[in-house]
Amino acid sequence: MASFLRRLGGRSGRRVAVIGVDGVPYSYAAGEIAAGRLPGLGRLAREGSLARMTSVYPWVSSVAWTSCATGCNPAKHNMFGFVDRDPATYRTFIPTARDIRRPMLWDLLSRAGKQVVVINVPVTYPPQPVNGVLIADFLSPSLDKAVYPPSLLPTLERLDYRVDVDPWIAYESLDRMMSEIEMVLERRLAAIEHFLKSARWDFFMAVIMETDRLHHFFWSRMEERHPVYAPFFERVYRRVDEAIAGFARALDDDTTLVVMSDHGFCSIEQEVFYNHWLHERGWLKYANSGPKELRDIADSSLAYSLDPGRIFIRVRGRERNGVVAPGAEYEALRDEIAAAAEELRDPGTGARVVRKAYRREELYAGPYLESAADLILAPVDGYDPKGALHKASLTHKDPVMVGMHTHDDATLCVRGHQLAGPTPSIVDVAPTVLRLMGVPVPAEMDGTALIK
Repeated sequence: MASFLRRLGGRSGRRVAVIGVDGVPYSYAAGEIAAGRLPGLGRLAREGSLARMTSVYPWVSSVAWTSCATGCNPAKHNMFGFVDRDPATYRTFIPTARDIRRPMLWDLLSRAGKQVVVINVPVTYPPQPVNGVLIADFLSPSLDKAVYPPSLLPTLERLDYRVDVDPWIAYESLDRMMSEIEMVLERRLAAIEHFLKSARWDFFMAVIMETDRLHHFFWSRMEERHPVYAPFFERVYRRVDEAIAGFARALDDDTTLVVMSDHGFCSIEQEVFYNHWLHERGWLKYANSGPKELRDIADSSLAYSLDPGRIFIRVRGRERNGVVAPGAEYEALRDEIAAAAEELRDPGTGARVVRKAYRREELYAGPYLESAADLILAPVDGYDPKGALHKASLTHKDPVMVGMHTHDDATLCVRGHQLAGPTPSIVDVAPTVLRLMGVPVPAEMDGTALIK
């Protein structure tokens, strides 16, 4: 008890364990704790702090977890979306760990002589050498390509570890998707428990991704109290909560446990296809009647969009065959598109679709700012921005994908510490971990340690 009280007053532990539960909204978690349905997380909150945390724009897992692990905004770490493009060729690609330009937490700790275990944190494929263990994320094409050191592969095979849920199952059968989520979750939890208890480590970080898949396909069904899918949703949460409680019991008094999500979630009202809108307004034109990729846009186009809600202006000298002059012409067009986006309405209900159109310099600062979208459209919750190139309408209600990410409703729980300062940001996690472990916080980090 004395040790616990010292920690509650701000004593830094020797070790830190971070359990990420992808996409858990603070509003939902706090309500379930108050109702007594998440006793494990509730106990951790009573023994420390539970806070609403803001994510980052855009609020996709690849950008959010990279911001978490680097303590930096995207213009410093160079991760701007799940999909990106080469402006010189319009080739699109999925960024990986090779594209990240700042050291991750486990890199800094490895250099400081700390032993680390990292499991399933987006974007860790391909796995880079660390002082310990790294099992990469859902970008891994196969398990054998996800493991560092490779000698751990037989252990993961024995545990029947799975890299990720197969999301396409949901489009075939939601009932099969339930089984898939629970199966992969159990494999993930077994691996986390194995390495938590058997590996030597000073820093441990694992991300439970199955909640993200659960939310995307079952969130509105939970809210609507579907007789099968709502109980399933709650069963998954109870299982995760039981696992967190078990992990907490396995840790000694000198280990600080952090439980967090990278963003929140809500039901989708409509998917919004911004390239359709840009085309209607005359800012985007196609070189053929069936455009499928960026290389199919016409040279006379002024702008285009990529997921989620990122607007790129075809600036001369930056974009392939760019037509918009840098300077006054660029700024005038950017202002025009931003103002129009903020006036955009759901054609079915008249509701606003965009909460705010951010210019990139309003959100980011750093050496890779020029790689960011010119505008980032922050949606009204429920209006999920999509980057499909050619759609017949502005909005669409998908019958399967029913949940979307939100920006300002992430969850942060730190056992044994009261958090200092205003509402935490996801970039505060890395400096907080370093402070807890007695490792200097690099001046380049944007975040601030949340404990004294």
